[in-house]
Amino acid sequence: MDVATDQLPVIGLAITAAAFVLLILVEIAIPFRRAVLPRGRRWFTNLALFAIDTAAVRLLIPLAMVGAAVLAAERGWGLLNLVELPAWLAFAVTLLALDLALYVQHWATHRVPLLWRLHRVHHSDRDFDVTTAARFHPAEIVLSMAYKCAVVITLGAPVLAVFVFEAGFAVATLFTHANFSLPAKLDRIVRKMLVTPTMHRIHHSARMEETNSNYGTALTLWDRLFGTYRASARDRQEDMTIGLQEWQDDRPAKLGFALIQPFTRK
Repeated sequence: MDVATDQLPVIGLAITAAAFVLLILVEIAIPFRRAVLPRGRRWFTNLALFAIDTAAVRLLIPLAMVGAAVLAAERGWGLLNLVELPAWLAFAVTLLALDLALYVQHWATHRVPLLWRLHRVHHSDRDFDVTTAARFHPAEIVLSMAYKCAVVITLGAPVLAVFVFEAGFAVATLFTHANFSLPAKLDRIVRKMLVTPTMHRIHHSARMEETNSNYGTALTLWDRLFGTYRASARDRQEDMTIGLQEWQDDRPAKLGFALIQPFTRK
């Protein structure tokens, strides 16, 4: 990597951290839902999972997405390194292809039993706020990064496009999990193209027919195209049950439980 490319992960982390702090302040100032579990314990667990996830990825898959794009460019690997496209078109194709790939991945984590065992750690959070975006089992994060790197290399995605996507996707993930809602009219306009917290909150409903919908994180295009879009929940979002029906107690707020949850029978 050259100096500029070396700096991209740091820039991406700074953007994500700034978005996290901003959204935390917004949801504290104008929370949409009252908390069900103690905030301190939940935040500790969710952020501890994020720290473990980050360490696991750095240890096992140090390239990450931008590194995979650099490797593909250096070796001439991937579709976009084999065909000549204008830079702007290769950039656009990369953003769309990666967003579609992560929609498919998210759909699979709900449909493949082994993947669901890992992904249910994320869904067992009984509250819904920006820290929920950080709550994933380390095994899922490692598998996810391996999948994303494979997609980047197969596509031969341009480095800058991968960086923009990765940073934008991280911010979108934080935004869609934030504990606030846009005004109803604005929400309807925005979600014609982009996922909003109100739309994604339905995905975290304890009703499985609602959990198995709204898989998108950035674009609503794929949910609409593949028939997984759900406009509203059965219950009012202020009152609907968040999490999974089988774990409506205080266990999801505990770090130890979150780490062993994929290996439990429920």
